Amino acid sequence: MKTLFIASLIGLTGLSSMQVMAAPPDDSDSHPPGAFVADSLITTKVKAKLAEKHLSTLTNVQVDTDRDGVVWLSGKVPTQDAHDLAGLIAKDTDGVKAVHNHLVVGE
Repeated sequence: MKTLFIASLIGLTGLSSMQVMAAPPDDSDSHPPGAFVADSLITTKVKAKLAEKHLSTLTNVQVDTDRDGVVWLSGKVPTQDAHDLAGLIAKDTDGVKAVHNHLVVGE
């Protein structure tokens, strides 16, 4: 009797997880899996290069990359030099096609 009960629970769990897996994604602007991996890789490369400069102001820069290799930089930096450096670093990263530097200069 316990075996039948456990088997029934496993079966029901499997069916409910299949429904979740079969549900269409809610995000209508989803990227194909390969594009997501490329986006993440470019973002990680840019963030690593910013961190290599050992400037604490550059580690706070937010980096977003779309599936076409376009990078958006946002956040706040203390100087115009930090703003320009972050843009140059992003442009000089493999896979980056364009950079939109929306960093705000100011304390």
